[in-house]
Amino acid sequence: MTAISPTTRRPLLLANLICLASMVVWAAGLPAADLILPHMPPVALTAGRATLAAMVLVPLWWLIEGRRAILQADWLTGAWIGFVTLGLGSFFIVLALHYNDAVTVAIVTAVMPVIGILLECIADKRPFTRALAVGLVLSVGGGVIAVGGAGGRMDFGVGILAALVSTLCYTWGSRETVRALPHLTPLGRCSVTITGCAAIALAAAAGDGLIRGQWPDWQAIGPAEFAGLAVFGIGSLAISQLLWIVVVGRLGIGAASMHSNATPFYTMVIVFLLGGIWNWWQTLGAAIVVLGALIAQGLLIRESR
Repeated sequence: MTAISPTTRRPLLLANLICLASMVVWAAGLPAADLILPHMPPVALTAGRATLAAMVLVPLWWLIEGRRAILQADWLTGAWIGFVTLGLGSFFIVLALHYNDAVTVAIVTAVMPVIGILLECIADKRPFTRALAVGLVLSVGGGVIAVGGAGGRMDFGVGILAALVSTLCYTWGSRETVRALPHLTPLGRCSVTITGCAAIALAAAAGDGLIRGQWPDWQAIGPAEFAGLAVFGIGSLAISQLLWIVVVGRLGIGAASMHSNATPFYTMVIVFLLGGIWNWWQTLGAAIVVLGALIAQGLLIRESR
């Protein structure tokens, strides 16, 4: 039998706490997005969200790592990954929010661990261990409990389909961000991909406006709506993505993605703080999800060689 040593256990636990923080920050962006969604088309909102995030990350990257790190980065690869991960991923999540409430959209991410583990097993030849199987079952089971607790309906309409496509793009792109940009720090990886996403999304938003007349309703956007956009962009994208890429680099996309199934609980907590109701089923689902993530990493049970 093998066991994780204390020196290895502490970094793993820290990485799980960082992942939890990333999910909480991301969840906070879903209710905030409701403030700006009625006034901006999906393409324009994707562009605005990514632009705000890039305006925060790139100057921070410059200050911490200097101009050389920025000039030597692989911007072309970063732009492509950012377009798939954050451009298409954000567009489809915005589209999903147009058709469904924030909690239901968060519930759909329950498929993320399955996608992440399949990617690792197929592309990285990761062995499918007993701990991984138990963790995956608990993670998906916790997500199912959260579905029932939130009253979410898995009707495969446009909104649910869009959320599934968004999850697929985001899972693949998160792994690719770490794999294809190995020489960059997590801050550099996030800055490159988000900036690339912003550039492509701005061009797409301009085209959408010129061709279809899909422009934001600027007159309806006041301080509250702009605050919602700021939380959705700077918090739920820039900060959350930075923490997420740190964790994916340490845990891998499979283990990290298990935490996404607790997102409905974090969303519910935020809605509760804003005047909503507390849901004990979502609380139970979140606890099972976190338990599954820890087991999958070998933190709670020992794995046979």
